[in-house]
Amino acid sequence: MSAKSLRVLIADDERLSRQRLEDLLARENNVELAGLTDNGLTTIDAIRELKPDLVFLDIQMPGKTGLEVVREIGVDAMPPVIFTTAYDHAVAAFDLAAIDYLVKPFDDERFEKAFHRARKMIELNQVSRLSEELRALLSGGTSPAPMPKGQYLERIAVEMRGQVRVVPVKQIDYMIASGPYAELYVADKRYLIRERMQTLEERLDPAKFFRIHRSAIVRLDLIETLIRNPGGDYAVLLKGGVKLKVSRGRFERLEELMGLHI
Repeated sequence: MSAKSLRVLIADDERLSRQRLEDLLARENNVELAGLTDNGLTTIDAIRELKPDLVFLDIQMPGKTGLEVVREIGVDAMPPVIFTTAYDHAVAAFDLAAIDYLVKPFDDERFEKAFHRARKMIELNQVSRLSEELRALLSGGTSPAPMPKGQYLERIAVEMRGQVRVVPVKQIDYMIASGPYAELYVADKRYLIRERMQTLEERLDPAKFFRIHRSAIVRLDLIETLIRNPGGDYAVLLKGGVKLKVSRGRFERLEELMGLHI
């Protein structure tokens, strides 16, 4: 065990996630909380000013994403990173470029494994070997490459009433954009997450979900009827009676997917 305190920065836009990491770090010996940030821009400032030894970095944050933070700081100046994400399939793209990663919601044992690995690598000065992998990841852009078939999003963590709930993707009926958020509809329940529709579209299995409009994604097996109105408006009627607008450009593709020709 090192006598020198490990200075840790937590960067996450979800209050509950920041609090959980802070509580878990409080159990560890010789750890100093260097700071807490809730968006990419303040994270960049904090890394430059506080110079932490380790950063828990959320991949998806407002202002700038986790990768954009790394790009702005620069690979050589970036402290060691443990990425955090609510998307279990996304971590494959970051595995080699970080000391470790945590998929929310994670248990105590998984946190301890990641943190102790990070502490050991930092103490043994073994983190430099990750720089080239991180540089290669950044050279591909600010988003991970498309996931192979079979590695699509399977669950989403949502915060509600001070708790984190895991929503299986297969139970989601449809999703609606709401400003910087997305509303997830599961039967008679509605959950709110901070995520763009474009990101959700890329991470959902296209054989099961389809983006019918710039502000709506539906589960294909729930579509009961395709509607082509005389005025040129298009819509779908879902099992259960929900009716959603379909954009003109996506209607024909939806017909193909459903095996229908109206």
